[in-house]
Amino acid sequence: MNMMLQKAWQEFLYPMLQRPKALQLAALCHRGHGDAREYLLITSRETKRWIIPKGWPIRGLKSNETALQEAWEEAGVREGKVSAQPIGSYTYQKRQDTGWAYPIETLVYAVAVTDMAQTYPEKAERTRTWVTAEAAADMVDEEELQLIFASQKEFAGVPIRD
Repeated sequence: MNMMLQKAWQEFLYPMLQRPKALQLAALCHRGHGDAREYLLITSRETKRWIIPKGWPIRGLKSNETALQEAWEEAGVREGKVSAQPIGSYTYQKRQDTGWAYPIETLVYAVAVTDMAQTYPEKAERTRTWVTAEAAADMVDEEELQLIFASQKEFAGVPIRD
């Protein structure tokens, strides 16, 4: 029993405690203005939950460029104007195949979408939909991401700065 506990500490618990907080970059894609503003949600590949496009940092790209690249790969955003700075952040628990989970800090960049592709790299693995900020807040699971949608000035009929 003692050997099993020691092995669990060395192989699982200690490495998890020593890890720096993991970072992902996300795109809050939107189109339209005023009451017609919509937000893009996609399904995750495995659980089919509604999420926004996100991924790990890409060497050679700035954080906002990475968010735009993820929007292309996961949702088919061909062109868009991406914010220089994050508009917010949220955390979620990333599940591993082993069953363990660890927290991911996700920086969110606004992307004003100007062109969408019908075919894109992960089209066969995901579903995409355009919804209001209010509907998006109801559809996503992560509380902090719900707050990002709920905080959009769209609820007051004021367009978000693109």
